[in-house]
Amino acid sequence: MPLPRLRSLPVWQQDGLIALATWLLGFLVYTTGAHRLVTGYDHAPLGVRLLELAALCGLELLRRRVPVALVLATAVLAVDVWLSPSLPVMIIYTDFLYAATLYGSRRSSRVMIGLAAFSAVGVLAAVLVVAQEWRTAVLAAVGVLPFVITPVWWAANVRQQRDVAEAERANAGQLAKIAELDRRAAIAAERGRMARDLHDVIAGHLSAIAIQSEAALSLADPKLAKAVLESVRENSVGALEEMRAMIGLLKADGGDAETTAPARLADLAKLVESARAGGLEVHVDSTVDFRVPLPAAIDLTAYRIAQEALTNAVKHAPGGRVDIAVHCLGGVLAVEVRNDTRGPHPATGGGTGLLNMRERAGAVGGELTAGPAGDGWLVRAELPIGGPL
Repeated sequence: MPLPRLRSLPVWQQDGLIALATWLLGFLVYTTGAHRLVTGYDHAPLGVRLLELAALCGLELLRRRVPVALVLATAVLAVDVWLSPSLPVMIIYTDFLYAATLYGSRRSSRVMIGLAAFSAVGVLAAVLVVAQEWRTAVLAAVGVLPFVITPVWWAANVRQQRDVAEAERANAGQLAKIAELDRRAAIAAERGRMARDLHDVIAGHLSAIAIQSEAALSLADPKLAKAVLESVRENSVGALEEMRAMIGLLKADGGDAETTAPARLADLAKLVESARAGGLEVHVDSTVDFRVPLPAAIDLTAYRIAQEALTNAVKHAPGGRVDIAVHCLGGVLAVEVRNDTRGPHPATGGGTGLLNMRERAGAVGGELTAGPAGDGWLVRAELPIGGPL
């Protein structure tokens, strides 16, 4: 039977096959008379030897139960030595030493290694005392010691390799779990980013479209109504373009897909015109030259924060005044959007706009504050850009 197939069997079947094979080999050795280790000293009949062999092979079924099997096997070995040491019993006993070292606890394995070392010294000392000639003692010790040292040493090596393999499997399992957690975290972060982008892209444009459409319905002046509808169309086209760009980025494989450029502060004028068409009075104060390129992440973050703040102003303070200030000082880009409050505060609206703005600012190492300021509402973002512009 091939070894991999043998390992696939239950433990009791493996030990049963080992016991049966051991008994057959021992029976052949005893019946041929090749079992004698000391000539002229064996007076035990064949039936007694076979009884010893049967008892020891029966204990093979318990070989993994440490130390019960080893103690009982040692008792059989003592009887065999008293009668006259025989080769089958000595060889089978080495398997019990091997099993005790391999299948026992870590403590019992260390005890077996210590006993093997102690027995090596003890056997050599005993033979030197009993034997009349030291050369004979050394030869006898060399012949006996492998039966004790070899199985223990072999089992210790196998156990060490098994422990290393188990540790590697455990480490691989932990790494797999960590990789799965990282993957889930990355997916969650990406979903959060997509949710923020979708909110920023769609909410601003659609809010402006809804408010401007409502205003257009109440206007009697055809020219003014046309201007409002043109702004509605511009917002609609802008939303579609940004949606196509986002979908293209999500579908792109390797970044080869052509997409439109991301929004930046240079497009702030379009936001302002859209807000004005929605009925807001917007004033802009900027000391930053938008023609000088900002870091891409900072540029997009500043634009999205201004867009979300204007959207909140359109929804919660329609017809009010909004002051936008963009300044750069000491390597920090400051974006302020202040509006008077003619409706509920944005914080009471139950939306995700403020949370998205804070997350965007935090993602680039900045911070955002928002809250009442005087008789209005102030949103202020400070974004680090690494140097003056």
